[in-house]
Amino acid sequence: MNESGQLERLYQIQQLDLDLDSLNTQESEISGELKDARAQQERINNDLEDAEIALEGVEKQVRRLELDLGTTQEQIARNKTEQDKNATNAKMQSQYENVIQQLGERVSDYEESLAPLYERQTALRERAAELRAEHRALRPVLAGFEDADEARIVALREAGRERRDHRAGMAGHIEGRLVKEYELIRRSKKGIGIVPFDGGRCKGCNSQLPTNVQQRAALGKLPAVKCPSCGRFLIKLN
Repeated sequence: MNESGQLERLYQIQQLDLDLDSLNTQESEISGELKDARAQQERINNDLEDAEIALEGVEKQVRRLELDLGTTQEQIARNKTEQDKNATNAKMQSQYENVIQQLGERVSDYEESLAPLYERQTALRERAAELRAEHRALRPVLAGFEDADEARIVALREAGRERRDHRAGMAGHIEGRLVKEYELIRRSKKGIGIVPFDGGRCKGCNSQLPTNVQQRAALGKLPAVKCPSCGRFLIKLN
């Protein structure tokens, strides 16, 4: 292949590289529907975790108070039994009555403390059940979006594979040093390693090119001519 043809082919390779860049960018982008569904799932999971943690704390308090309540009620029953058996005079009757009264007040305190905890427990259980239902309803919807996104990525990667194969075939007909230098320039120049010039100006940086640079670049011979300002390869397009 002649030298001019190599630069033209290199310019075509750059178009493929730009397409590959675009495909890579598209692969990292997801649809608004999928993004919203994932955010909704995360919110549900976080809310459910918070509800379950709160419920665990409430149930722990309930168990402790119910245990204390049960123990106190047993003490009342035991004191009443002992009162019936052992209280043989008014003084002993009074002593038992005082103990039973104190224990009864303690029972009232426990029951008073348990009432709002039971309400909170019920509310948290209902909230957790609602969130689990939301999660179940969202699961197939999210799965559909995920499947569609996976298919999108597969298609993008297939398109990328085809372009890479095409690029490799084209690059095989260009001097290796030229391709490597182009790739180095491209990495440092926002993906553009070779640019056309027109009206005496570089299309990469819009700098006015010296006349001798324009003349040499117009010949399209190797070694490829670079823009003195931005350092990109120059090509004269018909």
